[in-house]
Amino acid sequence: MSTIGRFLELGVRCDDVLESLHFYKTLGFTELETSDVITHKYAVVSDGELNIGLHDAEFDSPSVTFVQPDLAKHARSMSDHGFDFTRLRLDEDVFNELAFRDRDGHTVMMVEARTFNMSEDAENDSLCGTWFELTLPVRDTVRAARFWAPIAPTLLEMREEPTMHMRFDATGVALGLSESIALKSPSLCFRCSDRATLLTLLEQRGIPYEKFPGFEGAFVAITAPEGTVLYAFDEDFLGEKYEVDEDGDPSEFPG
Repeated sequence: MSTIGRFLELGVRCDDVLESLHFYKTLGFTELETSDVITHKYAVVSDGELNIGLHDAEFDSPSVTFVQPDLAKHARSMSDHGFDFTRLRLDEDVFNELAFRDRDGHTVMMVEARTFNMSEDAENDSLCGTWFELTLPVRDTVRAARFWAPIAPTLLEMREEPTMHMRFDATGVALGLSESIALKSPSLCFRCSDRATLLTLLEQRGIPYEKFPGFEGAFVAITAPEGTVLYAFDEDFLGEKYEVDEDGDPSEFPG
């Protein structure tokens, strides 16, 4: 099984796209120009590495979304490898897309082409700092890793204590799997070198946040209007390197 394509965005459903857009722009994200292949109200913000898609549409949100050209052919290969799709929209006259869930119920979406254009203006960190991981809460990290390893075969880093945590390179996104009980939903992690400036902005703008929320030593958790949680840390919480073999075989995982 090959990779699932190149990371495009974390797609989230918004009741009010403009409210969420204002929130992210206040934190220093840049709005990108979107294409017309998406027919519902849609906006994208970016810091040059992380893209967040804001959708006024019904779908299994949030979704970790990837671009895979020739999606119809790839879908057949995935079906042969036992993937069960929760959404399958493939036709010559439509924008092709599919979706499936991992073993913990997180939605993964694949689309046939990019839905926005990158900009040189979106090459600076937001006030949250440098994004380093999209973290998924999982019940059993090793079990979750056995799902992800064939499609994201490079395990970048891992830690066994105090909770098991693995980080994969999923072609453009550092994807973390965490057993932390503090983590309730897919969340975004940033390394912030200016804690005082970020906290002052949150206070001045009345943005909801929680100090020291209990996840991996984060000093603040910020909640977006649509519910996405952004965690800010003084440093990345992982360090030890651990490589998967070239075939993506997870047999050497601990446990």
